[in-house]
Amino acid sequence: MPTDRTALVYEDLSLTVSEAGAGRPVLILHGGGGPATVAGLAEHLARTAHTITPVHPGWDGTHRPDWLTGIDDLALAYLHHLHDRRLEDVLVVGSSLGGWIAAEMAVRDTAGIITGLVLIDAVGVHVGTEPITDVSALDARGLAEHSWHDPDRHYLDPTRLPAGQLAVRQANMATMRTLAGDPYMHDPKLLRRLGRVTVPSLLLWGESDRIVTPAYGTAYADALGNGRFEVVPEAGHLPQIEQPEATFALIDAHLRRSSTRAAIAPGG
Repeated sequence: MPTDRTALVYEDLSLTVSEAGAGRPVLILHGGGGPATVAGLAEHLARTAHTITPVHPGWDGTHRPDWLTGIDDLALAYLHHLHDRRLEDVLVVGSSLGGWIAAEMAVRDTAGIITGLVLIDAVGVHVGTEPITDVSALDARGLAEHSWHDPDRHYLDPTRLPAGQLAVRQANMATMRTLAGDPYMHDPKLLRRLGRVTVPSLLLWGESDRIVTPAYGTAYADALGNGRFEVVPEAGHLPQIEQPEATFALIDAHLRRSSTRAAIAPGG
């Protein structure tokens, strides 16, 4: 599937964006692990939709301006990007940190650009009984145990990574701490704001996620005005990688179900 990669400049903010496919616009937002964590998902969705996949400023060596210090800044930047391009009927798909960005976009979308959400093991809210695991306190093995249903298969020994790749991973984590480190991985006000988000919202959760548990995901879904919760078996924090077929099938169905054009499409 052909992909166009461009850098779009908004004042002093440069957005690095990959685009592919045709059809309904789908904005795909990666988590702290970087754009590679949603690459397979973007490739799949580009078969039936127009995918827009940015690299968050500060990840993978991209520039982050000094004023961009919070997830709310990213949410507004992406909303402005969609608005400036006059896009409509946009499905926003976010994984982990990207899910938080997507939720913050939805509560700020007064123009009705966003007509559907998919939040995949998203962070971003405070649930008192289900604290978010502080990944910075874990070693590499502990992170794998919390992140994957099958940690032995996905564990990466950092001592065996090339120096350049390790440096990129460390820089990505430093950017994440700047944007989401205090308070850790959430906006204290977001949970109570989600009730006003009434677009169809699918929350997908790996059953073995120990960073944000399925119980956390259930509370997230219940707070939304139109949330639906689905568990992906035998998956952890990144079900799109561990169980792509099951995850993609659920997203494909939601892509069709949530479109504002679904009611008038032939056979819709």
